[in-house]
Amino acid sequence: LAGLFLLSAGGASAAVTVSYVEPEHYGEMPFATWERDEVLRELTAHLNRLGKTLPSDQDLKVEVLDLRLAGHLRRGGAREIRVIKGGADWPTMHIRYAIESGGKVIRSGESKLSDMSYTDRTTRYSDNETLRYEKHMIDEWFKKTIVAGQPG
Repeated sequence: LAGLFLLSAGGASAAVTVSYVEPEHYGEMPFATWERDEVLRELTAHLNRLGKTLPSDQDLKVEVLDLRLAGHLRRGGAREIRVIKGGADWPTMHIRYAIESGGKVIRSGESKLSDMSYTDRTTRYSDNETLRYEKHMIDEWFKKTIVAGQPG
């Protein structure tokens, strides 16, 4: 797996670029490269969906510096499975972000996301949703950091 994984949203909505720095060092990630890539694709797609809510003249760049998925991985046949206990196994994410408009950075920062009470929360995601704990954590960050900082 290359040290960088990029996807962008196109069209009339805001562009979102997500990059992953040294994902092979992230905690509690699947061992198999294809499964790790699947996790990164799913998170990228989620950030792209969130980015569609930004004004069309703004672009969001997210650099994932570290990621730890909720739970602990256990080998379960051909695939690894995540065992969720709700103890010291909460999801965390360290990101650097920038919002650009007209090629100029209008806001940027670094955030360390975590959700220690992830099993106690009611979310819009079903029990069958892939990466539901991580998506909820990202949703909360996006609402508090990106949306709340929008003018007017």
